[in-house]
Amino acid sequence: MTATSKPGKSRKFFAEMALHRAAKSVAGHLNEKLKKELGRRALPLRKGDTVKIMRGAFRGKEGKISKIERSSGMVYIEKIARKKSNGAEVEIAFDASTLLLIDIDRTDRKRLKRKSEKK
Repeated sequence: MTATSKPGKSRKFFAEMALHRAAKSVAGHLNEKLKKELGRRALPLRKGDTVKIMRGAFRGKEGKISKIERSSGMVYIEKIARKKSNGAEVEIAFDASTLLLIDIDRTDRKRLKRKSEKK
């Protein structure tokens, strides 16, 4: 992270972050079952993961991740949207820190291995 207290410098750090670091900064906590299974507390979020919203007006709702914006660190969840005044539906963006991973997309086997096991 940054070693400055200036908000502008912190925003600039995240805006110019390399993509491989930005992907890891968009991470969510695991539920108890996944914690025991994977032996870790958090995991970077990916499209296709199932999450539960823990904060805000949509607290308690669950859904699959449809899109992740790494530059802003926001996550979009399928079927969770609001209506605009003209009747159009718009997906709502959630911060990764307000989400709890319930189930992960298991198609990528490398994602499930610990760094110590890869060597």
